Amino acid sequence: MPEADASHRELRPSSKWVERFLPSIPRTGRVLDVACGSGRHLRLALERGYEVTGVDRNLSGVADLEGTPGVELVAADLEDGRPFPFRGRSFAGVIVTNYLWRPILPDIVACVAPDGLLIYETFAVGNERYGRVKNPEFLLKPGELIEAVRGRLVPIAFEHGKLADPERVVQRIAAVGPNHVWLRDPPEIQNALRYNN
Repeated sequence: MPEADASHRELRPSSKWVERFLPSIPRTGRVLDVACGSGRHLRLALERGYEVTGVDRNLSGVADLEGTPGVELVAADLEDGRPFPFRGRSFAGVIVTNYLWRPILPDIVACVAPDGLLIYETFAVGNERYGRVKNPEFLLKPGELIEAVRGRLVPIAFEHGKLADPERVVQRIAAVGPNHVWLRDPPEIQNALRYNN
């Protein structure tokens, strides 16, 4: 990976949710970062050895990656009503953070390969009390990501709640395709809650 220029040395830290599930993306294909912005998760996947595709309407935040082996950058306005630019393609992993445009949610889910993994985390109802994203059009409703993957992907982790530093309300899911190794050979749950009967 090329050395980051000065504008990328101080990227926001990667999402802990993405860091947790990124290793479960199979090495059989590319990782798509939807609305990649400055590329913090695109760069993380690239550093971990994945080939990556980033899409955003403005690619200036990842311009330093142009021409890097294993990197595909696609300039596209995902909200302009044109067809989703990846229809007919499938990805080993799809990452979406801090982005919601409901008309393309089915397309995002559909481009996860049968052995692939979707990692999605964005703001949810309740966030209007804490920060910038207040418009209900950009806040997930309770259980909305579960409904979005139903019938296509299998949720392996889901959370909806408040996070600190900065305070915000998020909903997040990790969901696998029906052929993902997780369903045949699940890993041990770390820090599992124990219930007494």
